[in-house]
Amino acid sequence: MESNGYQSGFGNDFASEAIAGVLPVGQNSPQRVAHGLYAEQLSGSAFTAPRHTNRRSWLYRIRPAAVHKPFEPLAHASFHNHFDEAPATPNQLRWDPWPIPSVPTDFIDGLVTLAGNGGPAEQAGCGIHVYVANRSMHGRFFYNADGELLIVPQLGRLRLATELGVIELKPLEVAVIPRGVRFRVELIDAPARGYVAENFGALLRLPDLGPIGANSMALPRDFLTPHAAYEDVDGDFELFAKFQGALWRASIDHSPLDVVAWHGNYAPYKYDLTHFNTIGSISVDHPDPSIFTVLTSPSDTPGTANVDFVIFPPRWLVAEHTFRPPYFHRNVASEFMGLIEGVYDAKAGGFAPGGASLHNCMSGHGPDAATFEKAGSADVSKPDHITGTMAFMFETRKVIHPTRQALDAPQLQRDYYQCWQGIAKHFDPKRA
Repeated sequence: MESNGYQSGFGNDFASEAIAGVLPVGQNSPQRVAHGLYAEQLSGSAFTAPRHTNRRSWLYRIRPAAVHKPFEPLAHASFHNHFDEAPATPNQLRWDPWPIPSVPTDFIDGLVTLAGNGGPAEQAGCGIHVYVANRSMHGRFFYNADGELLIVPQLGRLRLATELGVIELKPLEVAVIPRGVRFRVELIDAPARGYVAENFGALLRLPDLGPIGANSMALPRDFLTPHAAYEDVDGDFELFAKFQGALWRASIDHSPLDVVAWHGNYAPYKYDLTHFNTIGSISVDHPDPSIFTVLTSPSDTPGTANVDFVIFPPRWLVAEHTFRPPYFHRNVASEFMGLIEGVYDAKAGGFAPGGASLHNCMSGHGPDAATFEKAGSADVSKPDHITGTMAFMFETRKVIHPTRQALDAPQLQRDYYQCWQGIAKHFDPKRA
């Protein structure tokens, strides 16, 4: 049975039931739950975490999550956390889009790890993956014990059937599946392609706004959590778990998506990137790109993220006497970029939707030669409206290590550095 619709608000304490009267009143784990259900708590933080960071939900389900056969290790050639396979590189890297497979491939089979840092044992860092799929997950379910998953579709709509309800997701929307939540990915459209950030650190949250104020960037009410839904289905199914960087598989004789009601603040959610309230300069120069942060996973260093999710959406550029595209820079953080649609305004070509780039700590990067020449002669007395584009960035305090399969892939553009070689020397000490 499924319940349609969403509840809005980021980090709220929600209550949802697919059958009226299931949620107990006055206590979380009564001796007998309505309709013969079992009470189970899902904790996404330590029991003793401060109230403002404490995350947990109570689930009222047909069977407890413990009911399955033992797990066995499962080899997966392309989805892992092997971030020590090759030395991290200061070279700028860029990849073409990953091709759609020619054989039947679902979301789990189609995950490919491109890069990452830290790991689940460290409880810090992130994994960066792409997915390519041409069919739904049939009789297969998955959960990640290592971290939460930020899913960024680039091609094709997805239906995420989770323990706590159903999320339908399309390009220009993103979803977060919390650590430990079981789910199945169905393709509304085939084929499908996109990006996944696996966050091993503190839970993603909205960034602090400081003097920006209350009404900019991503607004809490635009984050949507699903209503309760459940599946009462028996069968011969598979449950996959990612645990300490590797996949495991167990047999299970029923759908684990059998939560009839739940309440709490630890749940899947989605966000429409087109709702982001973009801000920028209305005089001169560039604000820092942190003004485009949608979600952040803080680290133990104030103001320094374990990982940020940043977007570069359609917007007006009106700053005068200013080079308007993203400027040349080197960063103490490391940046992985993807493109959902359109053209990124710092590159004239070569960065395609579904592609990716990596610029590690202190590696110089910025607009290519063609973009610089065009922007350098633009009339900045007139506004420039950037439309039809959506790029994003996973930015992290730790150096990002590309995997061996990413470095050996035919999608790697081995001539990427050439995009800056045409930048001319204009220096003339006699010229104003």
